[in-house]
Amino acid sequence: MAEYRVKPYCGLLDPVPGYRVDAGGMQTHEVAEQAGVNAQTLRYYERRGLLAEPPRSQSGYRDYPTSAVDVLRFVKRAQELGFSLAEVEELLALADGGPDSCEAARALAESHMAELDRRIADLHRMRASLDVLVATCERPRVDRSCPLLDAIESREPLTEVPR
Repeated sequence: MAEYRVKPYCGLLDPVPGYRVDAGGMQTHEVAEQAGVNAQTLRYYERRGLLAEPPRSQSGYRDYPTSAVDVLRFVKRAQELGFSLAEVEELLALADGGPDSCEAARALAESHMAELDRRIADLHRMRASLDVLVATCERPRVDRSCPLLDAIESREPLTEVPR
């Protein structure tokens, strides 16, 4: 289960014992709002182990530390870069490590970039195939058959377009 990254304590907030200026605890809706996710997403990340399950307040509400917002923002940013939740989990574990973690994160990112390159190449091939099919749509109107629709309906594999 993922642990929260805790920021160092920056000084005494409560000069009078027993009176807390800011206990640091946040409820689900507060964390979700600050991180830009909905409450269901937050709970899903908890179930997945990306976010540690927080303690409960005396009234039974989840009592998240403020660092939970940072964890959620980390998850969202990694997803924006195209990492899967499994990869995000690995990155979260690496984020708390030392210098060796940087090398592991780099290897994960390089692997991810190679996968992106493969997907981009596939998209270029699909685009080239569609270009050829669209160009054939300029046939005379007397030819009622649309090669584009015929190719999509066909059970035959699309031929790869040379580059």
